[in-house]
Amino acid sequence: MITDPAPLPLVLDVTGYRCPMPVIRMEAALRRLAPGARLLVRADDPVAAIDIPHFCREAGHPADRLPDETGAGAPVCVFLVTRGPKPA
Repeated sequence: MITDPAPLPLVLDVTGYRCPMPVIRMEAALRRLAPGARLLVRADDPVAAIDIPHFCREAGHPADRLPDETGAGAPVCVFLVTRGPKPA
């Protein structure tokens, strides 16, 4: 029996935004998702590496930190957030 793989997460790229905008935009995106849906968040604001997991923990959204993306500019932190059962 073949099962459908988990759908790909929606991607939210907030690179270039500074605190508090990455979390505000992430919260708005999470509000539009169904519980259990996933959101891949990319941010280059160093404060986002603290603010995103803190917001997710307080709001009940599981968040996993993925390996940072490195390149020509500042490192980009990447989170995979799963929409929790409660409203964002």
